[in-house]
Amino acid sequence: MSSFKTSQIAIQLYTLRDCCKNLADFVATLDKVRKIGYRAVQVSGIQMPYEEAKKALDDAGLIVCATHEHFDLILKDPEAVCDRLKIIGTTHTAYPWPGGIDFDSEEGVRGFAKDLDAAGAVLRKNGCTLSYHNHANEFVRFKNSTVLDYIYEATNPANLKAELDTYWIQYGGGDPTTWIEKMSGRVPLLHLKDYVYTKENSPTYAEIGSGNLDWKRILAAAERAGTQWLIVEQDTCPGDPFVSIKKSFEYLSALTSP
Repeated sequence: MSSFKTSQIAIQLYTLRDCCKNLADFVATLDKVRKIGYRAVQVSGIQMPYEEAKKALDDAGLIVCATHEHFDLILKDPEAVCDRLKIIGTTHTAYPWPGGIDFDSEEGVRGFAKDLDAAGAVLRKNGCTLSYHNHANEFVRFKNSTVLDYIYEATNPANLKAELDTYWIQYGGGDPTTWIEKMSGRVPLLHLKDYVYTKENSPTYAEIGSGNLDWKRILAAAERAGTQWLIVEQDTCPGDPFVSIKKSFEYLSALTSP
């Protein structure tokens, strides 16, 4: 069993985005999340002002471990991001998707890393933390390694942290544990997403513990790396998403302490 606490397990609300389209649905969703046992959420994919969302979260007894903010807002107006984080009650956000970035362009990749570093510096000045959320496309080759390697090599660790995604690392040809170890001290947020291979000869998302990833090894590495939050995410679920996130929570609860 790891030394992680069950209270460090959060749910990425993007998983439940279809159940958060209005305030009433959001309130009902938070109630279900709390009853499953989650004590924290990552805010993403909701469609309401943060002031309304914060009240609903407080009423449900849930804290916000982090958010995903729009990629343009992070790079173009990081001060506004800090204001939003203050409203929702967290200091962590992650750059969610490299929108409009051409990874075939060396100039584009270099400029992107520079912009991330600059935005992260603004967040840090305001007591906040910017992390980078990877998908698989950052595993394209760049020079002698990958774009993802370059992003972290070209930025100040004080300005840009990592929100590593276990599924997308595996999908991109990397090893989740190796990447966690590589980013030790720089990975406050970890997206837990299992990877399973189907009979149709393709990979897809799975509930934690239902796929092929070695979770005991991953959690041990995350513990050594100083990870603060274990964030469950499942981009698509085979049926009721609440059933899926309950399975994931129960599996992780058995590996953590109350």
